[in-house]
Amino acid sequence: MSFDACATLVHKADPERFRATMATPVAARRVLFPLYAFNIEVARAPWVTQEPMIAEMRLQWWRDALEEVATGGSVRKHEVVDALTDVLDAEGAKLLDGLVAARRWDVYKDAFENAAHFDDYINATSGHLMWTAARLLGSADEAVVRDFAYGVGVSNLFRAIPLLEGRGRKPLVDGSLAGVAALARAAQTRLDAGRNARRSVSKLAGAALFAGYAARPMLRRVIKDPAVVAQDAVAVSPFADSCRLLHVSLRGWWV
Repeated sequence: MSFDACATLVHKADPERFRATMATPVAARRVLFPLYAFNIEVARAPWVTQEPMIAEMRLQWWRDALEEVATGGSVRKHEVVDALTDVLDAEGAKLLDGLVAARRWDVYKDAFENAAHFDDYINATSGHLMWTAARLLGSADEAVVRDFAYGVGVSNLFRAIPLLEGRGRKPLVDGSLAGVAALARAAQTRLDAGRNARRSVSKLAGAALFAGYAARPMLRRVIKDPAVVAQDAVAVSPFADSCRLLHVSLRGWWV
């Protein structure tokens, strides 16, 4: 039941990632859906209240749950935590704690301190999740997965910029057109580095990277016209998105 609840949550809250997960082997879904449901719960925790202290408490609740998983003792009852406990090991729990900690940035309206701070945020929120999923599924080179995850994370952030700015956040270190284009090029470079080293990621572990199937065309679009980020026009057509996912499911995450 807890696994089904996770799949339902992902289907409702993150349909794109749900479709990508359904394109993976059944064995991979058993790991991916609990991880993605956890990610949804954590990602939305800072936004369900305008009270920073309450948001911090919600994030701390998840950090405490991960500590319980890591120590192997009694774990609190929650349908997502139940499913997560079935697939997550101590190493993964400690790494995901870093993801939750990074989400504290979403609670407040402070800008990133510098480019390194921004990269740390992307590495924690996108990299920790994708690497944990890949590692739990099979053998993979961590640097390769994290390169790919960085490109995916930046792509996802580009799509969220209008919403973030509408809520008073400052999601980019350099929001100029030149700065956006430069970030997109850097993200594509790392995404392509991961794709080019695909032989370092086993087939089953590669299922964790299917969630980034839309990143490459989106980054290329931003490089061509960085203004689309502010215009909330980064998304591709549903037909093109479906074709892209079909191509990835047939060929692999690296196409």
